[in-house]
Amino acid sequence: MAAIKVGISDQDAFTTPDPRARRRLLDRAAAAGLDHITVGDHISFHGGTGFDGLITASTLLAAHDRLPVVVGVYLLALRHPMLAARQLSTLAQTAPGRLTLGVGVAGEDRREVSNAGVEPSTRGRRLDEALPLVRRLLAGEEVTHEGEFFALDQARILPSPSPAIPVVIGGRGEAAVRRTAALGDGWLGMFCSARRFAQTRAQITEAAAELGRAAPAWYGVNVWCGLDESPERARALLAAKMERLYRLPYEKFRNLAPAGTAKQVAEFLRPFAEAGAGHVTLVPACESAEAGIDAVAEVGQYLRAPDLRAPDLRAPDLRAPA
Repeated sequence: MAAIKVGISDQDAFTTPDPRARRRLLDRAAAAGLDHITVGDHISFHGGTGFDGLITASTLLAAHDRLPVVVGVYLLALRHPMLAARQLSTLAQTAPGRLTLGVGVAGEDRREVSNAGVEPSTRGRRLDEALPLVRRLLAGEEVTHEGEFFALDQARILPSPSPAIPVVIGGRGEAAVRRTAALGDGWLGMFCSARRFAQTRAQITEAAAELGRAAPAWYGVNVWCGLDESPERARALLAAKMERLYRLPYEKFRNLAPAGTAKQVAEFLRPFAEAGAGHVTLVPACESAEAGIDAVAEVGQYLRAPDLRAPDLRAPDLRAPA
């Protein structure tokens, strides 16, 4: 099993209006051995919740000199590729080599898509058109394009990021496999089982070979989890946080969102690492932001230990009883 990188996503904590508190949290994450911070992106999710992924990434990259940031994922289907490419170029100037861009189509909240001026049924086609344009623009090409959704006339974005920004594809199903094989530097799984993760990775490898491309080297997964010394308390914290955001009962997520001690959550994640997930981001529900950072770091320590053994762990400990 290759070395695994472990990061954290805590949107509310890291976007605190107190810059000193933000720097303290980022310093704590770096000192704890976390490898990256992951940020999300929503324009208006389930009634107005949202956060601009690139603005958040810019804020965090400016607040810490070393920690990389993963945008997982940016809803490129809802943006114009020229504007997105310019923002990415500027970010790369200020923090070269520290940004990984995940892209996706959106869709959990159809109103978010339609209120952004996009017909929900077209979001996949828009991403398929926008992504190659962004990649060409970031490579410094002069682009003239007339497509279904976008028209560019001798468009160019300089300077080109150096090193190039890795672009990974988020999502599930055949479309995500196809996009990753054709255009991606990697794939970011979300709300998938370890078995599905392994299957998707194999499908991407096969599809890339059919296109004459080398298989992507970057594979990652984002996992919501509850972390506490009391598994019952961990589950309660996780259920409250997920239900508040998604407006769905936690039971719909329970098989894919573990709750328990750091060791229990690490055991849940071990099959993902064995399936080739080299980048794991945890979205923790904990008593505090500081507790979340410390607990995620502890999960990472267990995951990196080659002899992790936890004979007392069974699935009912990780998920709520049926």
